[in-house]
Amino acid sequence: MRCIKYMLFVINFMFVLTSVLLITVGLTIKTIFSEFDAFVDDHFMSPPTLLVAIGFILLAVAIFGCVGAVKESTMMINIYGVLLAIIFVLEVSAAISAFVLQGQVANMLQRTMFQSLQKYDENLYVREAVDFMQSVLECCGVHGREDWEGILGPVNSTDASKEIVLPESCCEIHYPGDHDTECVWFTDGCFNQMNFVISQSAMLIATGATTVAFVQILGVICAFMLAKTIRRTKTQRALRQWQLQQSLGIYNKPINHYNPPYIQLNNSEKPKKDPDAQDFIYQPNSPSVN
Repeated sequence: MRCIKYMLFVINFMFVLTSVLLITVGLTIKTIFSEFDAFVDDHFMSPPTLLVAIGFILLAVAIFGCVGAVKESTMMINIYGVLLAIIFVLEVSAAISAFVLQGQVANMLQRTMFQSLQKYDENLYVREAVDFMQSVLECCGVHGREDWEGILGPVNSTDASKEIVLPESCCEIHYPGDHDTECVWFTDGCFNQMNFVISQSAMLIATGATTVAFVQILGVICAFMLAKTIRRTKTQRALRQWQLQQSLGIYNKPINHYNPPYIQLNNSEKPKKDPDAQDFIYQPNSPSVN
């Protein structure tokens, strides 16, 4: 039993570290999605949120399992195993949803990024989101700066380098001199980098949840094995104690606290003797032996 108990302690320690890792990864991915929330649909926020919730639940369950192992409580260990099984189902659900969302990233970004360019002049929130994306990723437009054609202004045919009016976020400012500034326009589009960031985030959620889910199978098996071992050990301990009491002549006789009630009859209630009845004298049939 000690071997299984120590193994359960090791697994719970791994679960504590894993829960911290899940919480960290979930919060990081949720922060990334929040920074680009103008280009990410709302349902993409569900897997990282679920991952954070699973991390906190797993942390509490791991502590609960350690307490049950220390107390050698069969009920607590069984509850611990059932909770791990429920968390396993949640992690599989998070992994499946992340895998499904990964296949939707490209189409979603194509739609949301072009819509954001069209609303650049109309919505301040969209403008800040687009500027943040282009300045951080050092890109311009969806597939290139040609995507800005006709959005911010008419085409300037006099200057070939500025045929398309571009926002300042498409420009990286250099300072060649003390007071001189030079703007270098980005040429690459933002789609490939955004697709990589969002897809890899979804893949990280899927692989992390899947890995932890398979590790939890070992925890469920050890939990039920430990509960079975504790139950068998307690039964054997009680049996040895009973055998020892029997060998020492110690009996636990039950005390009969039951006293049957009786009713005392009054003289008026006693049955009257029939005057014609004769007393019966018992005489044995067998001869007496002197």
